[in-house]
Amino acid sequence: MGFIAAIVAVATIGGLLFGYDSGAVNGTQDGLRKAFNLSDGGLGFTVGSLLIGCFIGAFLAGRLADLMGRRLVMMLAALLFLIGALVQGFAQVQWLFVLARIAGGMAVGAASVLSPAYISEVAPANVRGRMTTVQQIMIITGLTTAFVVNYFLAIAAGASTNIFWGGIEAWRWMYLMQALPAAVFLLALCFIPESPRFLVAKGRHEQAAVVLTRLFGEVVAKAKLEEIRGTFDVDHRPRLSDVRAPGTFLRPIVWAGLVLAVFQQLVGINVIFYYGATLWQLAGFTEDQSLLINIVSGVVSIAACFLTIALVDKIGRKPLLLIGSAGMTVTLFTLVYVFGNGTLDADGQLQLSANLGTVALIAANLYVIFFNVSWGPIMWVMLGEMFPNQLRGSALAVCGFAQWFSNYLIAQTFPIMAAGLGLAVSYSFYGGCALISFFLVQRFIKETKGIELEAMQG
Repeated sequence: MGFIAAIVAVATIGGLLFGYDSGAVNGTQDGLRKAFNLSDGGLGFTVGSLLIGCFIGAFLAGRLADLMGRRLVMMLAALLFLIGALVQGFAQVQWLFVLARIAGGMAVGAASVLSPAYISEVAPANVRGRMTTVQQIMIITGLTTAFVVNYFLAIAAGASTNIFWGGIEAWRWMYLMQALPAAVFLLALCFIPESPRFLVAKGRHEQAAVVLTRLFGEVVAKAKLEEIRGTFDVDHRPRLSDVRAPGTFLRPIVWAGLVLAVFQQLVGINVIFYYGATLWQLAGFTEDQSLLINIVSGVVSIAACFLTIALVDKIGRKPLLLIGSAGMTVTLFTLVYVFGNGTLDADGQLQLSANLGTVALIAANLYVIFFNVSWGPIMWVMLGEMFPNQLRGSALAVCGFAQWFSNYLIAQTFPIMAAGLGLAVSYSFYGGCALISFFLVQRFIKETKGIELEAMQG
């Protein structure tokens, strides 16, 4: 178990970088606007270009993982993280910065699907949920670390646009700091084994036996090797077309994965993440206080994930998803009530009373807790384990693409919806999606707690 814990720890560094790269942009907007002379639209595209890379990277990683191996593709992602961080920090022209940001996004997308898949393929079934949930903790830790680093860099320099170490502006250091964990991730990946499921898929049975023996012991390894061999189609290696069943567009299990991938975003979590500071200021807090609240929310989110670790292998994945959907529905519609009862100032901006502001703050944090106890980690846990061995990589390519494309659409449409329809209507949409997700989980999602990967049906 110590060896398994060690390689899981290495794999989840990808989650840390996933979170850090997503959060690093917070606090750099003034520097980007000044350095590249950006309009509001140009700034939005420059910042959002990360998500374009994410859905490309998620799709490519799922396919490449079947061709090249889980570990090698994670190493390529680590290299992209490293190069992307350095180029974003030093870029003097916008097009180069955007290319580096897309490259970093490809690494984020790749890490998001491969780290949980790799963990699922090396961890025993009875602790697989707990091991994979560590990925979500690392994602939030990465986000929170980025918030903390950015906060202290800005404080130390006096402002994010001021010159700091080495004659380089503080906002550039916010990107450069990511190079350190990226280098650690790349180096650490050299010391972990390839997934035994991938090795069997490639016909490298002797190597797979060696890895399985290190993971489970010689006696268990022999039986496990035969079980894994029996789950692969003898007629062909894993391929993208495996996601289809004869006479249908997609297999039912892939549709179930798409439900999880898409609705994790449709419930609006990244509206809280990307635009949380705006919400806190509406609630009456200053800009500095809003940045600190983001850090506190990150800590609360990590604590919620520890609750998931305690429960996921005991009560299962599906009950946690149902609890999360119900809790998010109630808290989102509480925010709808708050926004619907706010007033407008002379500039047409929403203003909340002290009481309504407090309710909004409590509801938003409860929403984040419900998400991070359920849909946040459980979606990644299930995508990593729910598919049969033959189609895991291909299904992850499809579902990972859908997850990140949905993320992109939510991030791009929220400012338009909020400006044109108002916050109350916008949050009604996210609340409605949370309510729908409850019934979709109840109808289409099957429990995977304690089931060996070789027993997954598709």
